[in-house]
Amino acid sequence: MYNQTLFLPQMGCGTWAWGNKVLWGYNQSMDNDLQQVFNLCVENGVTLFDTGDSYGTGKLNGQSEKLLGIFTKEYEGINKQDICIATKLAAYPWRLTRGAMVSAGKASAKRLGRNIDLVQMHWSTANYFPWQEWALLDGLADLYEQGLVKGVGLSNYGSQRLRKVHQKFAERGISITSLQVQYSLLSTYPVTELGVKEVCDELGIRMIAYSPLCLGILTGKYTKGNYPKGIRNFLFRQLIPSAKSLLECLREVAEFRNKTMSQVAINWCICKGTIPIPGAKNSQQAQENIGALGWNLDAGEIAELDKAAAGTDKKMVQNIFQTK
Repeated sequence: MYNQTLFLPQMGCGTWAWGNKVLWGYNQSMDNDLQQVFNLCVENGVTLFDTGDSYGTGKLNGQSEKLLGIFTKEYEGINKQDICIATKLAAYPWRLTRGAMVSAGKASAKRLGRNIDLVQMHWSTANYFPWQEWALLDGLADLYEQGLVKGVGLSNYGSQRLRKVHQKFAERGISITSLQVQYSLLSTYPVTELGVKEVCDELGIRMIAYSPLCLGILTGKYTKGNYPKGIRNFLFRQLIPSAKSLLECLREVAEFRNKTMSQVAINWCICKGTIPIPGAKNSQQAQENIGALGWNLDAGEIAELDKAAAGTDKKMVQNIFQTK
């Protein structure tokens, strides 16, 4: 039986970019930089690494998991025992049975070269194929019962669906460890509209905040005419002008605190009782993310940021799989 203890730190590291050429411009020459990111994170207590079996484009599918497997094996510094690899298994249309999900988990473990610590359902099929979902969730529970994972989590679930899955797992004596949703100052919908944090707290589930920097918008590094190329360009042109007052508020708090805007945006997520998982492609970005730890915004600063966020006309588009 796999050791059933799971340690979740204050902040994690998202690895969506590790293997993604299309959105994040990954190439394999970046692997040494990514190993440094991994090492720096673990050394500083950022021991949760979030990945997915769908991460990596084209022939690089699964690349993020493979890299995490290599980096974990190579790492010999402090906090090694606390490393938590959380992967998400995709609800692909060809995965129709609980056995398919168990096989997917075993394939991820093979790429990682180790057992998965936290296995998560990448998205719910409730919006389009609700009958498919229950078999896949049974497969996640099977992975846990077979001792192949330490914990089970969900991603992109709203409070109503979360309660149903919680009840289903409880019938098998299994707790849900975590719920992962898109949450940032520009994506408050899962909490303010769906009430997921309230339900997580009630049910003893940790909430993980993905895209806490809203794909880079909240870093303040992008101004009009200085948007990234590719898919993000359209999004940035839509959101940044609308978020002007929020970005100004972020900048003011950051200057007062002698922090960066990124650090304030991440710390805001921590102060809201979530575990943010910002990504990093180099040690400079990782170091900046780590600077969000070890201090807290005060109640007045949080209120100002909340007010600025609420006054923003255009919000980040929600994941199409996010359920109610």
